[in-house]
Amino acid sequence: MDESNVRVYGYRWVMLLAFMFINVTIQILWICYAPVTHEAAQYFHVSDLNIGLLAMIFMIIYIPLAIPAAWAIDTWGFKKAVSFGAILLGLFGLLRGIFTANFTLTLLFTIGLAIAQPFLLNAFTKFAALWFPFKQRATIIGIVFLATFLGIAIGEALTPFLVNQFGFASMQLIYGLVAAISAAIFVILAREQPPTPASPPGMEERALVLDGLKQILRQRDFYFLGFALFVGNGIFNGLTTWVEGIVEPKGLTAPEAGDLGGVMLLGGIIGAVLMPALSDRLRKRKRFVVFGFILAVPGMLAIAFGSGYGLMLAAFFSLGLFTTGVAPVAYQYGAEITYPAPEGTSNGLFAMVGQIAVVFIFGMGWSNETFHTFVPSLLALAGLIVIGSLLLTLLKESPMMATKREAPIEPATKPAV
Repeated sequence: MDESNVRVYGYRWVMLLAFMFINVTIQILWICYAPVTHEAAQYFHVSDLNIGLLAMIFMIIYIPLAIPAAWAIDTWGFKKAVSFGAILLGLFGLLRGIFTANFTLTLLFTIGLAIAQPFLLNAFTKFAALWFPFKQRATIIGIVFLATFLGIAIGEALTPFLVNQFGFASMQLIYGLVAAISAAIFVILAREQPPTPASPPGMEERALVLDGLKQILRQRDFYFLGFALFVGNGIFNGLTTWVEGIVEPKGLTAPEAGDLGGVMLLGGIIGAVLMPALSDRLRKRKRFVVFGFILAVPGMLAIAFGSGYGLMLAAFFSLGLFTTGVAPVAYQYGAEITYPAPEGTSNGLFAMVGQIAVVFIFGMGWSNETFHTFVPSLLALAGLIVIGSLLLTLLKESPMMATKREAPIEPATKPAV
């Protein structure tokens, strides 16, 4: 793919920051009740399960809305569809911050936030394709993924501090104001695309949404890659949810369990930045996805049979690095192998698969109640990793990686407007 005549524009970095801001915010609003579950239950006079529902509703609503949101992104365009999601984010985030004492209203406003989420998460590959040259796209998707991890980390770490310092109602109002500000910034600054395409002539053309969906669903490689993303997301969701129960029999304390969840998130953050950058530089996609998955097996076996705080730190970090960390490469790889299907459609399908992986949380919980240990479920996860690795070896390298290296890209002399 010759990108020697592709011009890039400095405004793409403004777009990136604005897009990252709303993705950080939506993740904060998703996770913020989790680290203060007991305080939230007392504040709203409901059970802990009701508070858990405020997070679960994001995953439940995402599944039926994934395809409609992808259709909107590819049909309305990036700016209109993501701005719609941003407006929902700002509106319902602010309402949840103002009307803080009523749980029913909080649940309704959370449903509004959950509706906004697929319009943001399904646009990663579309954004990269519109604003960045091909040689940078996996890297950019990784950076946007980083925003989601940062949102989770901020929500987990900052919420208890805000509740202790200012009270529960003020915490919600602060997050509501941040949601409104991030939404306003995106709507004001967002542009559909730069003055000239970020792809060589002909590459910007994509199939119609429904035709693209049919094409994707006929591809064997889509199912293989989708299975791997399903397992990878399931591992992250399952381990972060049940980490305390997994390591308590090994003699680790609750604070140490919290450290393990944090180090797994750190591994995902490092991987989301490092893996896509290396993939773009080396012009390889399949290799990173395959080896990333294979290298996750030792970490899972270590968690199942190992003991000791140091070993657990290494195991959880490696799983974050080699499962969640390779997801941005997998998303971009999926957009390339499903070409000319629209980016929003492929992104939406893979993201929906990741949300369905919430079943791993229930499966691991059921297994623990049945066998009184998490070891069987951990071994099952290791087996799924092996199966996923074998399926990934059957994939073909992205056809866009087999072309000659690009010449240097000519920078634009003026910003996009």
